[in-house]
Amino acid sequence: MEYVQERIATLHDYGDASAATRDVATDDVSVVVPMTDREHASLAAERVLVELERVDPAAVFVPVRSPPDRIEPFAAWLTSFSLPIRVLWCNAPPVEELMADAGLANGFGKGRDVWLALGPATTATDRVVVHDADARSYEADHVRRLLAPLEVGFSFSKGYYARVEEDRLYGRLFRLFYEPLVRTLADAHEEPIVDYLGAFRYALAGEFAATADLAERIRAPRSWGLEVATLGDAFDRVGFSGTAQVDLGRHEHDHRAVAGGTGLEGMSHEVATALFSTLADHGVDPDYGSLPDRYRERGRGLIERYAADAAFNGFTFDREAEREQVDRYAAAIEPPTADRRLPAWTDAPFHPETVLAAATPRTDR
Repeated sequence: MEYVQERIATLHDYGDASAATRDVATDDVSVVVPMTDREHASLAAERVLVELERVDPAAVFVPVRSPPDRIEPFAAWLTSFSLPIRVLWCNAPPVEELMADAGLANGFGKGRDVWLALGPATTATDRVVVHDADARSYEADHVRRLLAPLEVGFSFSKGYYARVEEDRLYGRLFRLFYEPLVRTLADAHEEPIVDYLGAFRYALAGEFAATADLAERIRAPRSWGLEVATLGDAFDRVGFSGTAQVDLGRHEHDHRAVAGGTGLEGMSHEVATALFSTLADHGVDPDYGSLPDRYRERGRGLIERYAADAAFNGFTFDREAEREQVDRYAAAIEPPTADRRLPAWTDAPFHPETVLAAATPRTDR
């Protein structure tokens, strides 16, 4: 346990944060919880929804990607909870048509799903909380903790936590890709955006809270990389002084395989694209020729620190597997291609109500 304050305001849990945040207001908050078909009736998603019943938010928006033959039972399950839930079927034919007509049909994934929900959420309430549905350790208190900094004047709040399970260190994409990469970039670039991107204890956490004014200005990537893109937009709008990070304890999440397009290796490319697009927005032009080797060196150095930390706690640690991951992720380091971020809702080509009408499953009509 520590109490260090560095580049952004850090709210630590010294043992009684849950009691202290119990009275944080949630009656003017929209919660966005993206799900895919694999979350249907899963234990983790059910826990999230049951815990949200204790929060009693003003609205819960659940953007869902699901096959046509599964969306109706999925929506029925979601609406069985005692929550003001609006289900958005993100791959519904009317949504696909709407996006195509607006010239926004190029790609889909978590980022697009969350973006579709942010429009309605920011018109419904003054504050928005976004978090994933795969945390088996989720507690209602997490929403209040994320909102706590907004109560005292901050505009953006990011969650952080320890990814430790079964005596192992997880959070691999953050530990072995994002963190050493940003530290490597900081060695060569003094621009404030680089400092900001390195200020977060868990930059790839999916949990954040924001004012509606900020949330409607997020330009989301269509797939992975939403977390990094959100940081870039938060930096532009509210900067260091308007940002806080909040201790959410210890999280247990579902785990992905490393290799392949759907594993952490594939995600590393999306995260890299979001990161380098954000840097390009701010005039940072890395030396892409030498960056992969410099990243590998920094990553291997961090592995030795993680090994020491694991040994100190009696954890299992596989140096060789971690080094192999660093080598895999290095392939993602390349200049960003065409910007495929979705527009901020302040510049969207249609109204949030149009999205709600197109995305509402038949069970809700």
